[in-house]
Amino acid sequence: MGKIVAIIPHQVGLESATAKKVHIAMEGVFRKMGVIKRFLLIAMLTPTVAIADALDSDPFEGYNRAMFTFNDTADRWVLKPVARGYRFVTPDFVEGGVSRMFGNLGEVLNIVNDVLQGKIGQAGNDGGRLLINSTLGIAGFFDVARHAGLEKSDGEDFGQTFAVWGAGEGAYLVLPFLGPSTLRDAPGLLLDSVFNPIAEVDHVPTRNQLYGVKTVAIRASLLEAEQLIKGDRYTFIKDVYLQRRRFLVNDGEVEDDFGDDDYN
Repeated sequence: MGKIVAIIPHQVGLESATAKKVHIAMEGVFRKMGVIKRFLLIAMLTPTVAIADALDSDPFEGYNRAMFTFNDTADRWVLKPVARGYRFVTPDFVEGGVSRMFGNLGEVLNIVNDVLQGKIGQAGNDGGRLLINSTLGIAGFFDVARHAGLEKSDGEDFGQTFAVWGAGEGAYLVLPFLGPSTLRDAPGLLLDSVFNPIAEVDHVPTRNQLYGVKTVAIRASLLEAEQLIKGDRYTFIKDVYLQRRRFLVNDGEVEDDFGDDDYN
């Protein structure tokens, strides 16, 4: 569920009591799905992203700016102070280990999307990382796989998979609590949550605590990056998000022209 909430990548955000209830209810459904049913859900959602091409990348700017302000305010008063407290009381060694543990869980989503995109070699790399770090790395607290020559990738998700399958990027969209997205990436967030190992934890309090710690850990990791924002915050964050997504979709094969714009 960030850079002030809007700056956090998709799956990180701040949930209201109502949003949490909906989120938990949806997870209950997904956790009961078998693998075949989950992939059927992928098949059903794929046509949704076919509408993604649009000449104007931000036709919903009025709505997006209002939602950005809402997310930004919620983050400033709730999530950011908690993240600062977490950073203050947590030793760097522990903070890094916790982040690596959640990153290790993310390898499951990487592997699924590697396969769906036909990146078999990358799937083997990510699978090897998951196996080694989950065992020798003590649930991912230590990145042992890196020393075995298995480097961490930039990550894959269903938004990228939809792009590989031919869906256009679509209009920019700011989601409540979740922050930046697009018409192509938004349906992918639902599928990303289906393949999140945390959703498989049956004990609800434990599951919610894991989501909470993950949210705070990611927000804490963005505290320094947030200071780079210049000029209009909305435009800056939108441009950074869209360029990052294009970079990931093209596996880094994209010209970096972000610095050409003047945000002073």
